[in-house]
Amino acid sequence: MKQILQDLKKGAIQVADVPLPKMGPNEILVRTSKSIISAGTERTLYEFGKASMLGKIRKQPDKVKEVLNKVQTDGLLTTIATVNSKLDQPMELGYCNVGVVESVGNSVTGFKVGDRVVSNGKHAEFVISTANLTARVPDEVSDEQAVFTVLTAIGLQGIRLVKPEIGETIAVIGLGLIGLLTVQILKANGCHVIALDISEEKLELAKQLGLETIPVGGDPISFVNHITKNRGVDAVLIAAATESNDPISLAANISRKRGRIVLVGVVGLELSRADFYEKELTFQVSCSYGPGRYDENYEKKGWDYPIGFVRWTEQRNFEAALELMKQGLINIAPLISHRFHLSDAGAAYELLESNQRVMGILLEYENLSNSDRVADDLSKSQTISLIKKSSIDNLRCRIAFLGAGNYSGRVLIKAFKNAGAKLIVLLSNRGISAFHFGSKYHFEDISTDDQAIYESDRINTIAICTRHHLHADQIVKALDSGKNIFCEKPLALTLDEVIKVEEAVRKSEGLILMVGFNRRFSPHIIKIKSSIKSSLALKSFVMTVNAGYIPKDHWTQDPNVGGGRVVGEVCHFIDLLCFLSGSVVVDWYANALGEPSDDTVTVTLLFKDGSIGTIHYLTNGNSRFQKERLEIFCDGKIYQLNNYKKLNIYGGAVNRCFRLLMQDKGQNACVRAFIDSVEKGYPPPIPIEEIIATAKLSIAIANKIRA
Repeated sequence: MKQILQDLKKGAIQVADVPLPKMGPNEILVRTSKSIISAGTERTLYEFGKASMLGKIRKQPDKVKEVLNKVQTDGLLTTIATVNSKLDQPMELGYCNVGVVESVGNSVTGFKVGDRVVSNGKHAEFVISTANLTARVPDEVSDEQAVFTVLTAIGLQGIRLVKPEIGETIAVIGLGLIGLLTVQILKANGCHVIALDISEEKLELAKQLGLETIPVGGDPISFVNHITKNRGVDAVLIAAATESNDPISLAANISRKRGRIVLVGVVGLELSRADFYEKELTFQVSCSYGPGRYDENYEKKGWDYPIGFVRWTEQRNFEAALELMKQGLINIAPLISHRFHLSDAGAAYELLESNQRVMGILLEYENLSNSDRVADDLSKSQTISLIKKSSIDNLRCRIAFLGAGNYSGRVLIKAFKNAGAKLIVLLSNRGISAFHFGSKYHFEDISTDDQAIYESDRINTIAICTRHHLHADQIVKALDSGKNIFCEKPLALTLDEVIKVEEAVRKSEGLILMVGFNRRFSPHIIKIKSSIKSSLALKSFVMTVNAGYIPKDHWTQDPNVGGGRVVGEVCHFIDLLCFLSGSVVVDWYANALGEPSDDTVTVTLLFKDGSIGTIHYLTNGNSRFQKERLEIFCDGKIYQLNNYKKLNIYGGAVNRCFRLLMQDKGQNACVRAFIDSVEKGYPPPIPIEEIIATAKLSIAIANKIRA
């Protein structure tokens, strides 16, 4: 399918050929008929992509501090590589979509194949939506009208926060698409509306819609005072998009005492205390389409808010917007300034930089008949070939990647390619990251169909880089299909899952299963291991991890999806200490800071040989401190490793210091060792018994802490 993507480094617009997205049980697949480019919102994104590196820094000053902190802890070269990787990934554009339902997930109710619907889908021939972000279009509303639903809902939510009453005077500052939709809704609500903008063309358009506007060149404050008999307006909605503080200042100056100001757009927010204090003004920022926005339970999982407690959610605002269109209370026609076919999207976005009057740019898609709709593209569009397929080399690692997230794309794929693996298929559910990294690293195919990967004879190895709750089932499927496996940690989330993996390993013959515990392959760790392995002295390990805060609603914190931070992250350090000790854990103790949580924990391990290890996994520190530090006390020496860059060894004849130019956590060496096992028949780089033991111990610790 075709989709519009923007290169964040240079700003170029591309109509890319990407795989059809994979639909989940809570999702709806929609074939797009039309989408709208909002000149205001999308111009901001487009200009960010077109800006130089310095320009990007100026537009996101809050990110500069994060980058500088990373330079201090991880080094300049590592930081540059990370920043370039993030800018290298394409941005999906668009958020106003209308189309026809092609398929409905098993858990979705209220929608069926063939329904005409609106959603906040991207500019793409097919989009995935969820029930709470989708609304059916009434028969009386055309596609050209319906495509403005999301924009209308944004203005509508701002109006709900203003709480206008019949007869009140409301000013709207900024007459872009959202502003012009907002003034029409307010007028339909029985309000006296004053439309304000610095553009003569937009003011003229507002007049055509029957609205009162300031005369060209006039003073807005004097004009408002005249209209309101020096009382000021009851409320102001700011729908402008500018870095200037002028809109917020104007809003305060034209408001009556105890007036209400609601920000729908994006403007400078340096408020004058005197303006707000003397009039006792209230100010509120409106969040997009309404309640439910950015709530994963609402948007992704389909948990609706009870109507008795939350009358207007995102979806119900969509429905209200469509009802206004059905009743003819919103005039859409003057808001469409240009029309383009999807294939000409580059020219459409160039208009945003031109001097032409640009309002809504309508993108039109192929108009297929109902008979073509359901059957034509779904089965054959999940896999796209990028390069000509080569002959099969049975001695080579021929790998498919399940998952194309940031770590997979930035680190693992590159490591496998550099180690000589043949990159066959890259899979991601939405297809965009697979398209980007698949093109960058020259995979043969990109896909959203995982079943085809298990069945392919061209693939002898699978790298599992998906969300953690999928790992165990994917490992079992891969082993059953005769594939070697490189799995990003963790192995599994529950003891039952670990047992299933153990059974699958026993049934498989000659296949390798490895978890990416890369830290044991770091050059500094190898140096430490070679130094201490001959000593019979007991060892004391202190591993300090300045892990950083992750919100509780992040998927990694969900015990059923990410497994939490002990299962998902602390397992790394359990494996590392076990490797360095050369012994097995016979007892352990763990405790968490504060309420039952595995965010900030201390784990103490007792090894069979009598050595001890302590892991401090901390989220209550500061990002300016190094992320990982390992200290080992052994036989009169102290080994101190700082962030896998600098190793100090105290003791012996002289103290010694070893430095690396770049941080090296061992990812490349880890992958090379795995590939050597696959291609040369070497023993697994990490014995499966150690992998299983680490998984079971991590799960036991997490269960104890949460209890």
